[in-house]
Amino acid sequence: MRTPICDLLGIDLPLLAFSHCRDVVAEVSLAGGFGVLGGSMFTPEQLETELAWIDDHVQGRPYGVDIIVPERAAAMQPGAAVDMDVLRAAIPAEHRAYVAEILAAHGVHTSADETASWNVPSPDDLLDVAFSHPIKLIANALGVPPAVMLERGRAAGVPVAALVGAKEHAIRQVAAGVDIIIAQGTEAGGHCGEVTTMVLVPEVVEAVAPVPVLAAGGIVTGRQMAASIALGAAGVWTGSVWLTTPEAETAPYTREKFLRATSRDTVRSKGRTGKPSRQLRSSWTEAWERPDSPTPLQMPLQTLISEPALRHVDALAAAGDQGAQELATYWVGQGVGLMNEVKSTRDVVYEMASDYADAVERVARTLDPDTV
Repeated sequence: MRTPICDLLGIDLPLLAFSHCRDVVAEVSLAGGFGVLGGSMFTPEQLETELAWIDDHVQGRPYGVDIIVPERAAAMQPGAAVDMDVLRAAIPAEHRAYVAEILAAHGVHTSADETASWNVPSPDDLLDVAFSHPIKLIANALGVPPAVMLERGRAAGVPVAALVGAKEHAIRQVAAGVDIIIAQGTEAGGHCGEVTTMVLVPEVVEAVAPVPVLAAGGIVTGRQMAASIALGAAGVWTGSVWLTTPEAETAPYTREKFLRATSRDTVRSKGRTGKPSRQLRSSWTEAWERPDSPTPLQMPLQTLISEPALRHVDALAAAGDQGAQELATYWVGQGVGLMNEVKSTRDVVYEMASDYADAVERVARTLDPDTV
């Protein structure tokens, strides 16, 4: 396999893998793809530890980092001071009480305000850490990357990628100087728009050519990778498919739920981050869709009340607590319906490559040899 993204990033397979787990990132890169570490949930110290580990284990193979710097969240913008006391004080008592009510309704109780132990890292500090390592790509998942990310990428010779969910967003990203567009359909896990991958990818490819486009959203097989190339993409950006590998960060009971889930068991909800993101449907997501529920807070405030509670839920669910198991959820795309067995990260890569080759041969056989 060889596409423009392979030449740009120095990889053998046009397969990029987003993961919060360093083991997945390293394994994908070692297998010929390109691992991308989701760094926004780490403190700068933690990110340094994770990237140093990857450097030691990836044998010189290329990898990247994804850092969420949303356009409309001042506390998460480079140059903006992150005052956790101010952020915590901005959380309405109504929302704190509602989270406690959701948990209590399922027999889950906490002894203290869980948000007190959760912090929002400074984007400046995360960027400093990322660019101190030999990364070969930096991506921003929400909106146009800040100018400082684009400037630092150019200075370091590191391509900057950005995720989009609509053609007009892609055009704006390219105008700002983004090097790679990731066209992510609504099937994707995490933050996504409303347009399907099959429609979005060719729209974006036509709108921003010759800028390389990666297809994303529901892609968990090599057949889908081949389809993405046929649509004009230079490769694929994947996330959900790695969540059922033994190397992934997925909480044990949530992994079990993924393996049983169908493609209809996901939902776009603001109840985790404040922005629409696709995740496994659970009692938690349903609680935020009730007509009497408070409106989810803006990012990062909703994260401050949801993440600590859901991490607590994960621990209890793994221990067999039934109420916590009903609440357990995580970001995952509609491709979860095809993720029905545990496979190692490398096996997933190799199977996707083999499946891709089979799909290309299958399409080639449809051509009439007398007319080509």
